[in-house]
Amino acid sequence: MNLKVKLSLMNFLEFAVWGAYLTSMGRYLGNIGLASGIGYFYSVQGVVSIFMPAIIGIIADRWMQAQKLLGLCHLLAGIFMIATAWYGAAAGNNVQFATIFSLYTLSVAFFMPTIALANSVAYTGLTAAGMDTVKDFPPIRIWGTIGFIISMWFVDLMGFQANQNQFVTSGVLSILLFLYSFTLPKCYIPENRGESKSLMQALGFDAFHLFKRKEMAIFFIFSMLLGVCLQITNGFANPFISSFAAVKEYADTFGVQHANILISLSQVSETCCILLIPFFLKRYGIKVVMLMAMFAWVLRFGLFGVGNPGSGVWMFILSMIVYGVAFDFFNISGSLFVDQQTDPSLRSSAQGLFMLMTNGIGATIGTIVAQQIINAHTHTEVIGENVYTVGDWPTCWYIFAAYALAIGIVFALIFHPKEAEKTQE
Repeated sequence: MNLKVKLSLMNFLEFAVWGAYLTSMGRYLGNIGLASGIGYFYSVQGVVSIFMPAIIGIIADRWMQAQKLLGLCHLLAGIFMIATAWYGAAAGNNVQFATIFSLYTLSVAFFMPTIALANSVAYTGLTAAGMDTVKDFPPIRIWGTIGFIISMWFVDLMGFQANQNQFVTSGVLSILLFLYSFTLPKCYIPENRGESKSLMQALGFDAFHLFKRKEMAIFFIFSMLLGVCLQITNGFANPFISSFAAVKEYADTFGVQHANILISLSQVSETCCILLIPFFLKRYGIKVVMLMAMFAWVLRFGLFGVGNPGSGVWMFILSMIVYGVAFDFFNISGSLFVDQQTDPSLRSSAQGLFMLMTNGIGATIGTIVAQQIINAHTHTEVIGENVYTVGDWPTCWYIFAAYALAIGIVFALIFHPKEAEKTQE
C-alpha cells in the first residue's frame, strides 16, 4: 500500500475514534443527570495530556517503536471505552459519577498520547521517504478530519447522541486501529539511545530545553493560553444548541434535532483549512498563522452568542466555518512548527510537550473554568424524556470571546519569531 494512503487511513481511524463521542458526550451526560460535571469529563482529557503524551513520547523515542506503541495505546483505550459504555447501559438512570468517570478517564489516558504518536509516525515515515512534511502532511491529516466527521454523522443518524452507544462506536474503532497499526511503517529508535545520559535526559525532559529559546518559550506559553479554548465548544456546543428545544419556536428546527450534524460543519471547514496551511505558513510564518487562529476563536464564540437555530442559524453556520481556521491554524501549524524546530531524536518528546501545553494544561484550565461560568448562568430543565441545560448562554459565549481577543492582542505584541524560522518558498 502507498505510504500516503497508509498514513491517511491511520489518521482517518485516529480521529474517527475521537469524533464518536467528543461533540456529543455532553448531551449524553446531561441526559443522565451529570450536566454539572460535563466540564470534568472534558478537562480530564487535559489532565492526562499533562503527563501521558510526554511519558509515551519518551518511550517511543527510547525503547519502543512509535507505531507499535500507537497500537498498544489504542487497544487499551478501546477496551476501557467499551467498559464505560457497558457500565452506562447497565446502570441506566442510576449512573454513578465516580464509576463512569473512572472508566472514561482510563480510556482517554491511553487515547490522548496517540494524537502525538500518530503525528510522529507520519512525520517519521514522510521524512524517511524524502518527502516534505509541510507540503505532504496536511493532505494526509485531512483524512483524520474526514474520519471525525463520518463518525459524528454515524452517531447522530443512529440516534446515539443521547446514549452510551457513542462510546461503543469509539471503542470498536480504537480496536480496529490497534489491528491496523501492524501495517504502519516502522519508526526506528535512535541508535544512540544507550549512551550515558543524565537523569533529565533519561526521563525525556530534554525536550524542555526548548524553553531556553525565547521564541519557543513564548510560543509554548501562548499555545497553553490558547489551548484554554480548545475543548469549550466540543463540550458545550451540543448541549447549548440542543437547549433550544425548550423554546417552542426552535424546538423542531434541524439544528436542534441534529446538533451533531450541524456541528460537523466545523470539521468540514477543518478539511478545507488544512489545505491552506502550507501556503500561509510559507508566505506569512507562524506568528500570523497563530494570530489568525486566535481571532477566529473570537468569532467562533461570539457568533454562538448572537445566533439561534432559526432565523439566526446562519450565524451558527458561520461559527462552524471559522472553526476550521481556529483549530487547524493553531493545532496543525503549531505541530509542524515544533517539528521543524526540534532535533529528530526529540521528535516524539517535543510533540508530547506541545500536547501537554495545549490539550493538557490549557484545555484542563479552560474546561473547568468554562463549566463554572456555564453553571453560574444556566440550569437544567426536564422536557419530556430529556434533560436540557437552559439559561443565559450568550453571556457565557461573550466571556469566552473576550478572553480569546485579549490573548490575541497580547500575543501580537510579544511574539517576534526570527525571520530565519519561517519556511521560505
